[in-house]
Amino acid sequence: MKKILIACLALTCYIVSYSQLTAPPFGGNKKAMVGERIGITDVTIHYDRPGVKGREGKIWGELIQKGFTDQGFGTSKAAPWRAGANENTTIEFSTPVNIEGQALPAGKYGFFIAYEPEECTVIFSKNASSWGSFYYDPKEDALRVKVKPKPLDKSVEWLTYAFTDETNSGATISLTWEKLQIPFKVETDYNNLQLESFRRELRSEKAFNPGWQSFNQAALFCLQNNVSLEEGMKWSEDAINLPFIGQKNFTTLSTRAGYLRKFNKEAEADALMKEALNLGTMNQIHGYARQLLQQKKPKEAFDVFKVNYDKNPNEFTTQVGMARGYSAIGDYKKALGFAQKALPKARDNVNKLSVEKMIKTLQEGKDIN
Repeated sequence: MKKILIACLALTCYIVSYSQLTAPPFGGNKKAMVGERIGITDVTIHYDRPGVKGREGKIWGELIQKGFTDQGFGTSKAAPWRAGANENTTIEFSTPVNIEGQALPAGKYGFFIAYEPEECTVIFSKNASSWGSFYYDPKEDALRVKVKPKPLDKSVEWLTYAFTDETNSGATISLTWEKLQIPFKVETDYNNLQLESFRRELRSEKAFNPGWQSFNQAALFCLQNNVSLEEGMKWSEDAINLPFIGQKNFTTLSTRAGYLRKFNKEAEADALMKEALNLGTMNQIHGYARQLLQQKKPKEAFDVFKVNYDKNPNEFTTQVGMARGYSAIGDYKKALGFAQKALPKARDNVNKLSVEKMIKTLQEGKDIN
């Protein structure tokens, strides 16, 4: 019995010594995660946030030593900073990316920085599971890049990672702490990644639900970004004609007409848009007429505004449309009449103020478009 009790006590001590209750990270640091989608690429950073805690002027070059150092523990004799606190910082990319112009495959990486006042070395390691940088091995580097640190006017208490300068194809990720920022640029091959995603998803259940919308979305992407136009044109055809999926409506016909114009088939595009107008809603037709105005096609825009008005003569939208249409062709008197007719039907104060501004502009003999 005594032996059993001793064995139980030993097992209890083992469990206690190797179990941890949920509590804040060691040293009063804060666990954090930040992520963002760049185009269709997900970027996620996990890190622990140390605080300055009254150590202004003693962080960079002292607490965070320069370059690669022997930390007196682990196997590494020349370790970079772990770019955070406690366990090592990790960064994950769902697709291949370029870091400061250099290629990095998709994956999860240990993230380290070798700090120098003039130029820092940012390191992406294939080892994302070790503690800190005590076991850092340069043989596991996936990529190293050089970046310039930037001084800050105000001190940042808690170490922070943030995304700035975002576009569909890139962003700048910055580590900011105390009075220093260490930025690096991430870029993606957005157009090709998006096309690859469309090709894959249009062979999945997403091609059937919501059906024509998916093919039209892919076609419109190619048209708007001027990429893979032959493929996009085929998708525009599928959005209209594919069995069980395709649908002839204002949206699909408009996209198809856009491709015809892209390939200089203006007469065919015009004929298709006349067909589309018969299928469009009041707001769709009004939007198309506004597009024609932006394309500097006032006569064509007027004709579309007129079609919409003839179908919906008592609506605020179509009356405003006629005001824009007549203004575009220089008939400010008739434009003013329609604007005054539309004013009492304004649905909210924003629309009311907009029409009042139109009326004033037309009374001054100026175009409202």
